[in-house]
Amino acid sequence: MPEISLFYGIRIMMFYSDHNPPHFHAEYAGYKALIDILNGCVMTGSLPGRQLKLVLAWCEIHKDELMQNWELSKDAKPLNRINPLI
Repeated sequence: MPEISLFYGIRIMMFYSDHNPPHFHAEYAGYKALIDILNGCVMTGSLPGRQLKLVLAWCEIHKDELMQNWELSKDAKPLNRINPLI
């Protein structure tokens, strides 16, 4: 699964040809969550409170880039790196 960003120990990834709705995977210290890009919410899994807030803020900032990567993944094209939250 390609890593598209990494910040504060949180790894952000996106699968090729993954199921709808558009989402990404976030991992932190053994916690895993699927994040809905358009609604900015957790679909499944969990992250600690602070890390979840960071991921959701990052998602909102980079929503357009995430959707672009989602479309690229549907066509099995290389995904773009997205700037980390700093």
